[in-house]
Order: sequence, then structure tokens, then C-alpha cells
Amino acid sequence: MSSTVTIEDVEVILTQPGQSRLVVVKVLTSEPGLYGLGCATFTQRVFAVEAAIERHLKAFLIGRDVDRVEELWQMSMVHGYWRNGPVLNNAISGVDQALWDIKGKRAGMPLYQLLGGKSREAAAVYVHADGATPDEVADKAQRFLEEGFRHVRIQMGGYGGRSTAMHRPEGAPEGNYFDPRSYGRAMLGMISHVRERLGEQVELLHDVHERLHPIDAVQFAKDVEPYRLFFLEDLLAPEDIDWFKTIRGQSATPLAMGELFNNPREWRPLITERLIDFVRMHISQMGGITPAIKATGLADAFGVRTAWHGPSDTSPVGHAANLHLDLWAPNFGIHEWYLPSELDYEVFPGLPRVVDGYLYPNEQPGLGIDIDQELAAKFPCEEIVEQWTQTRLPDGSSARP
Repeated sequence: MSSTVTIEDVEVILTQPGQSRLVVVKVLTSEPGLYGLGCATFTQRVFAVEAAIERHLKAFLIGRDVDRVEELWQMSMVHGYWRNGPVLNNAISGVDQALWDIKGKRAGMPLYQLLGGKSREAAAVYVHADGATPDEVADKAQRFLEEGFRHVRIQMGGYGGRSTAMHRPEGAPEGNYFDPRSYGRAMLGMISHVRERLGEQVELLHDVHERLHPIDAVQFAKDVEPYRLFFLEDLLAPEDIDWFKTIRGQSATPLAMGELFNNPREWRPLITERLIDFVRMHISQMGGITPAIKATGLADAFGVRTAWHGPSDTSPVGHAANLHLDLWAPNFGIHEWYLPSELDYEVFPGLPRVVDGYLYPNEQPGLGIDIDQELAAKFPCEEIVEQWTQTRLPDGSSARP
């Protein structure tokens, strides 16, 4: 009798217990009671990911050996011929993470053990402090320090600063307006103020979110250098990554990049040419744990650290996957943390918790996280048209979000 365990079904679970729409994949196996979970969250296109799994990947996967994780990843990636897009990558990632979850459960080990064991006991995290004024940002960051956090990302007025004094032409369409030049000046003032108030012991981070023109990004990286950020995030859009060479030659500000990347051709040159200091791809967008392991090894060889994308639109399952990579990776840098609600902990039993600024695993086999499907079903994903990604410059022209 064969002892092979095969994929019996693939379920897609859409849920929205908080602001973000989440996609979780559940891979059921021929072994009764054995299943795995994975994150496939592309929050702006959840229904497209659902369709890719339900209408394409599922038929390809049913009956396959759950142990052949690498082969299934490779074949899933090329089976549709066209590849390396966020919808397909997320769909494949959900399955890939679920298969790693299953492998850990079959071995009776947490995932980090299968990767080579711990390099650390817990992962340091950073949290987000936003406010309308420099004092509000500093006040919120101070509260985080009192709660035991030591790394804080500081933003003012959301991405792009959202100036209330926008000079718009008559008839300009509605949208999420911002002024790149005004943003740059305002953020430098805010960062200076927070550093002065909180001192040198706190590690400060800032996310530009691609809101600057490349030449202004060069200047911003130079101007912010005296404040010794832990890193400056997404200073450029993926389309502008050639500018990182110029920035590196002008500034010693540590740089983090990657949340929009789909293809290794995007992160590989930044790593091998040492143009960034942290890789922060969205694990599900890059295709799952399998490519993340390879990217981690490449980054380690070139002295680049990991800081995987981890806002609220990385599902709790995705955060669990990030944590296992953090615990194992010799070149781990920081874990982005989104402060889950108690409802998140109810919908996702086993979601890791932070203690004194560190995120700890629960030591359960696999990813160590589950989902209460009955509760998750009470929070269906809304069908909405995103507003924050409809970004515009002061004259009304469209801009990257």
C-alpha cells in the first residue's frame, strides 16, 4: 500500500475581519484531518486570486504528492505559460505556504526547524506611528516605546502627506492628491522633530511609498542622513530601480525595497550590486516560502538583511510564515507588525503575539496557525473600488500610489 499523501482539495477562504480583505488557501489531503494553510492575499484583487485558484490551479493540483513542494512550485509557475504577475504569484503562494505547513505537521516540527533551526528566539518588530503633526507622531511613537517597542516607523498625514492646501486647477477630478515637493519638506521636518524629542536610542523608519520623483528621492536620502534612520523604505518605484546606483553614491541612509516585486529579476540586481540594505518583498506576491528561502540565501551572501512586507494586508497566516523565516534566517533584520485586533486572534487561532517588542513563535508544528472558518465567514470581503490608490499630483495627473 502506498504511503504517499496527496492533495485532495484546495479551498479558498475570503475574509475581512479588519480593514484589509484577506485570501487564505486551505489544502486538504488524503490523510484524514491533515491540511495546511497559506496566505494568498492581494487585497486589491482578492476575487481575481480566488478565480485563479478555483478555476486553474485546483484542477492541476488535485492528486499530486504533497511532499514535492519544490516541483509543484516550479510546475505551477510555468503551467499557465505566462508568469510572474501578482495574481498568479499570490495564488501559487497560498498553495506553497500550505504545503510547507503540511510538511511541518507531518514532521511534527515548526517550519523554522525544517529550514535549519533557529538563529534567534524571537523576531524584533517595528510598528507604525502616524499623526497629523510632528508632535502627534512623536507622542504616538513615545507610547510605543513605553510599551516595549524599540523600532517605530514614523509617517505624517499618511502616504504622501496629503496636504490640505493643494493648489488644483479648475475641473480637476477627485482623487487622493499629494504634492511630492511639499511632502519631502514636511517629512524632513517631522523626522527631525521626532529624533530630537525621542533621542538616539529609538530606531526610526520612514516609508516614502514611491511618492518622490527619482531626482528628489536622491536629495531626500541625502537630507535625511543626519537622522540615522534604521531604514528608508520604498524610496523609488520598481520602474525606477536603476536610480538606486545614484542614490547609493550620494547617501549612507540604509534602504529597504521590494514590496511590489514579482520577479527575481527585480530584486536580484539590487542585492548583488549591494544597492539596498533590506529586502522586503510581500511573501505571497513573490510566490511563497519557496522563493523567499532562495532570496534570503542570495541576500545573505551579499550582506543584505530581510524585512518582509507585513502590514494588515499580509494575513495572519502570512505573518506566521514571515516569522518562521525570521527565526531561521541568519540575515534577519526586522519584522513589520500591524498590531492585530482581538478579533484577528479569534479568527486565526495561533497567531503569534508580541512581548516587549519581540514576536515569539508558538512552537506548534508547521506554521502553527489555524483559521476558524465559521467565524471568518461572518466577515465577507467587501466589493469596493479602492480610493487610496487613485493618487494624483496637484495638477490632477495620475501618480503611483
